[in-house]
Amino acid sequence: MQTFPQHRCIRTSIDGIFGKNTYRHTLVPACVERWVRRGFGGHRTGARGCAGGNGAATETGRGAPRLEGGFFVRSKWGKLSAVLLAVMLVASMAVGCAGGGGGTEEPPAAEEPKTDVKAAMVTDVGGLGDKSFNDLSYAGLQKAESELGVEIEVLESKEPTDYESNINQLATAGFNPIFAVGFLMTDTVKKVAPQFADVNFGGIDIFFDPVDPNVIGLNFKEQEAGYLAGVVAGKLTTMTDVDPRINDQKVIGFVGGMEIPPVQKFEAGFIAGAKSVLPDVEVKSVYTGSFTDAQKGIEAGKSLIEGGADIIFAAAGGTGNGTAKACQDNKALFIGVDSDQYNTIAGIGDTILTSAVKRVDNAVFMTVKEAVDGTIKGGENKIFGLAEDGVGLAPYHDWETKMPQEVKDAVQKATDDIKAGTVTVPESK
Repeated sequence: MQTFPQHRCIRTSIDGIFGKNTYRHTLVPACVERWVRRGFGGHRTGARGCAGGNGAATETGRGAPRLEGGFFVRSKWGKLSAVLLAVMLVASMAVGCAGGGGGTEEPPAAEEPKTDVKAAMVTDVGGLGDKSFNDLSYAGLQKAESELGVEIEVLESKEPTDYESNINQLATAGFNPIFAVGFLMTDTVKKVAPQFADVNFGGIDIFFDPVDPNVIGLNFKEQEAGYLAGVVAGKLTTMTDVDPRINDQKVIGFVGGMEIPPVQKFEAGFIAGAKSVLPDVEVKSVYTGSFTDAQKGIEAGKSLIEGGADIIFAAAGGTGNGTAKACQDNKALFIGVDSDQYNTIAGIGDTILTSAVKRVDNAVFMTVKEAVDGTIKGGENKIFGLAEDGVGLAPYHDWETKMPQEVKDAVQKATDDIKAGTVTVPESK
């Protein structure tokens, strides 16, 4: 989490996911009211005299803006193009520091925080910028910061050995709840949670069994998202007149990373969804044993394409990006996973049909909101599906106008049936 000092009349926060961070600067209402009442009166004084009493603010966060001569600048991203903001800043200093002719006016009182809840997360080794679970979890925290007024923090793990020390550091600092991102942090949470009985720990993609009273497993019905992806693939693989990359073999493929429950549920749902619309479809699966080896993803994709698959769904992290490339280079179609991979794989274009997404951001935000409302409850595993807006399909993007209405209608029907409980998607093959 990046932090930096702020002028008393301007609050700065960070927004950012799937790209560069954006710094949002908000004028404190009390200052604006003062400017209007005084007609921007008073005489000009230097920025350093009002920035905090001891000179200009200094940068403390990576890429964060700092005050220099009354202007916000960024050391990493370049100058902040906000001349109007700078002018308003100078005006605020004239009013807040100079006074009109009598003594020094008291500065506007700072707004009280909306809540004393402090929420934090520990990334896995992918860190922020992974355009997947870590970024999505962070987006949920940012939403909680913006809408609920919570203080947030992020510690990035460079190695798996960082997990325990990072979680310990946040718990000791009073953050609650704390989110551990990823199935591979299961043992760490189990070890640390009993040491901090008053802190709630949320495990993203972790199903705890048994589950400690201060632990919450945040899981997803991957099989439901996989089912919708299967409906798309099963319907489209027979429509040879829609796109020359579609063949007449009725073969589709699945590439998995490690054989762990979330990936296996994606596969099971994909197979069930495809067979619901095309009973005689053949689904070929390959597990690579890795989430980070793009070359293995390329090789898996090529083998499936050579075996007749014209559409491949990959649930394999960075390995799946290699599968996307194999599809692009060998005239096949691709379905992404977790986040909207149309936005995260450069130049993927119309090779990608859609993505089976997990709304980790929603799960994180809802959990923090429970903490703010005083209703948070540990000792359980929560599961977010279609009905809870926890999973779904990403937009069709370049295929929006090209995707046959018959396919879209089949996806909508499957969605409605799952939400209504008339279709139950299997978790295993």
